Amino acid sequence: MDGAGGPGEGPAQEALQSLSRRLQVQEKEMELVKAALAEALRLLRLQAPPTSLQDPGAPGPTRDSSAAAPPGLPPTHSPSSVSRGTQTETEVETESSPGPPGLINGPAAPHGGGEEPGGTQSEGGGSSSSGTGSPGPPGLLRLVQPPQRTDTPRRNSSSSSSPSERPRQKLSRKAASSANLLLRSGSTESRGGKDALSSPGGPGSRRSNYNLEGISVKMFLRGRPITMYIPSGIRSLEELPSGPPPETLSLDWVYGYRGRDSRSNLFVLRSGEVVYFIACVVVLYRPGGGPGGPGGGGQRHYRGHTDCVRCLAVHPDGVRVASGQTAGVDKDGKPLQPVVHVWDSETLLKLQEIGLGAFERGVGALAFSVADLGAFLCVVDDSNEHMLSVWDCSRGTKLAEIKSTNDSVLAVGFNPRDSSCIVTSGKSHVHFWNWSGGAGVPGNGTLTRKQGVFGKYKKPKFIPCFVLLPDGDILTGDSEGNILTWGRSLSDSRTPGRGGAKETYGIVAQAHAHEGSIFALCLRRDGTVLSGGGRDRRLVQWGPGLVALQEAEIPEHFGAVRAIAEGLGSELLVGTTKNALLRGDLDQGFSPVIQETGLCADFHPSGAVVAVGLNTGRWLVLDTETREIVSDITDGNEQLSVVRYSPDGLYLAIGSHDNMIYIYSVSSDGAKSSRFGRCVGHSSFITHLDWSKDGNFIMSNSGDYEILYWDVAGGCKLLRNRYESRDREWATYTCVLGFHVYGVWPDGSDGTDINSLCRSHNERVVAVADDFCKVHLFQYPCARAKAPSLVYGGHGSHVTSVRFTHDDSHLVSLGGKDASIFQWRVLGPGGAGPAPATPSRTPSLSPASSLDV
Repeated sequence: MDGAGGPGEGPAQEALQSLSRRLQVQEKEMELVKAALAEALRLLRLQAPPTSLQDPGAPGPTRDSSAAAPPGLPPTHSPSSVSRGTQTETEVETESSPGPPGLINGPAAPHGGGEEPGGTQSEGGGSSSSGTGSPGPPGLLRLVQPPQRTDTPRRNSSSSSSPSERPRQKLSRKAASSANLLLRSGSTESRGGKDALSSPGGPGSRRSNYNLEGISVKMFLRGRPITMYIPSGIRSLEELPSGPPPETLSLDWVYGYRGRDSRSNLFVLRSGEVVYFIACVVVLYRPGGGPGGPGGGGQRHYRGHTDCVRCLAVHPDGVRVASGQTAGVDKDGKPLQPVVHVWDSETLLKLQEIGLGAFERGVGALAFSVADLGAFLCVVDDSNEHMLSVWDCSRGTKLAEIKSTNDSVLAVGFNPRDSSCIVTSGKSHVHFWNWSGGAGVPGNGTLTRKQGVFGKYKKPKFIPCFVLLPDGDILTGDSEGNILTWGRSLSDSRTPGRGGAKETYGIVAQAHAHEGSIFALCLRRDGTVLSGGGRDRRLVQWGPGLVALQEAEIPEHFGAVRAIAEGLGSELLVGTTKNALLRGDLDQGFSPVIQETGLCADFHPSGAVVAVGLNTGRWLVLDTETREIVSDITDGNEQLSVVRYSPDGLYLAIGSHDNMIYIYSVSSDGAKSSRFGRCVGHSSFITHLDWSKDGNFIMSNSGDYEILYWDVAGGCKLLRNRYESRDREWATYTCVLGFHVYGVWPDGSDGTDINSLCRSHNERVVAVADDFCKVHLFQYPCARAKAPSLVYGGHGSHVTSVRFTHDDSHLVSLGGKDASIFQWRVLGPGGAGPAPATPSRTPSLSPASSLDV
């Protein structure tokens, strides 16, 4: 060997291999024919009086009531059970006349070893084979075409039967007939036509196909085949529900505040409502007696934006609001242009759309004029030159525009006494603009600029904020921790600057207010000023002459002060850089309205504790009443992606990015846990997992699209024969890969389109979180290709998780980069739904719900 053979040895070797493969195929065909003949004879015995073909004393087949259809799936019409050797609980589907042409017996499901060609162990992922023909159930009789021909030999398994003892010549004609059927049928893809049992996705669909054996569905993600076995109770995919679900969603509550990377994001309206934004939603929140407490506040939402909101401005009337959004793209790659919406906060109706097609990238800052009762709106976009423009609010027309600066612009505002004076600040600059309106003619206005001159004072790197005082002076907060007072002065010819104004602004006074940058300034109703620090997290109240009157410090875990707004009485609202929204005052301190932490969580069935997974392999168990940590454990050093209690609360499963599932035994109250074992076998990080209803088994998905099943009670063993799990009932269904949910996947998916999935507890609907900022609602089971859904927007980035609350009254969805949590009310058919216990109150997550980011 070793390439030393003659030139004719290659073709001869190929011919020999071809003959060997043909022999293997013929042997399998004879086994199929033998089984089919045996079934036909058995059916004849069932339908005819005892003859010489059947021993009169032999016991007949018995019905096994355990072969019931899974919940939510249509039952079979006339199931019966057969016990033959080691093959039990096998369903036989009969026709009006036994043994019609083409009626074959499916191949026996393997036991123990790998099921698919090449010895695969998973239903998807890198180790999966793309070979045809999934293993069939033993003794399952269906009116289907024979399995298509394959050149890949199957691996031996314990369910393979021995060669027939009948003479081969008696079966040769049957084998030849079966071979002819194989050659005629071919594969669906090679014929280019639609097989009678093909996927509802239509001809040529590459996303999934209904296998010719009629026992599995196969879909492809990134070219990898994922095989999903059809439960025994389903005779045809056409029996499954179609169309969108009758249930609908209504946005009920939004948790989250965008303080990490945005400014001009927190104001109080004339109604007393606090207005802020998160993702694509502007939230109007009415504070009450605290979240979840008596008199808890309510929420309303402006949802007119198609992409993330980046800044707000409130009209002098305290009712109208302007909100600017960033640029983006929709699911099909179509650009979503930045725009400003002017809307009524009482009716939530859009009054004007400003600047559609005029801005680049997004709207960075905006402000209403004050002196003329909000007739004009000033906008700075996020283009390289940060275009500054002035607009007529009532007509939506642009009056003037100019290139501002190549440096970032962080704040803009009109002088409250003179709308012809506009101020901008940002990186290393304060600019004073003089605007002439051009008699209100669109485009005829002009803008001229004078630079703020620091003179003997150190020029800071950033000036993030400023306030305009009633007397005309301006206070700026900078990255050096200083508050500078700017006042009008006569023009100095020795001072560099531009524009023809006879007056300019100069620095009148300086006060060192904070260690590190000043992120926020707020003018209070009593004339005092509040400043918020970055590094030192201090809130300081300043009187006339910048005399410090009072101060308070924000706890470190909330982050730095990002924005300050004055509420009713002495109450203050504070937004932070860690996306927390706080309420309180300088005397009593501050408590959170919104706070976020953790990556995944699940409540113990008792509701007494909740397990929270972090991004370091560490997970905590918290007492739900006292909020104290009762357990603190670390498994590995990688991010935890899912934690899930078993239905009986005796086990806790923790899925990690180190490819393992850690199993813990849990005490009855959930407070104590001890390591029970590990599920080892995934070749990528764990993404989703579910427990069976009896609490003994787990189904899991991983980052490379595997579907694996585990016997936890039996010692965390991997179940290699996945076919046996086809009828297992699952307490929850959050795995994104599986027969009952494969219809949620869109055509052409690359495997990243769907991030999370959750079946309702009543098993009627399934919610899906996708990578395109949307939440979908499908009917369950969703096992038909291209299944229709109801689609809901609001998130500003990919949606990472969806979960139903324990009573299915609400659905909770989590955003990714937008750091938001949306709570949706689930409405029944016709918009009806269970009435909440306290309408429009701050809700709390219910026990037995779980969230995975």
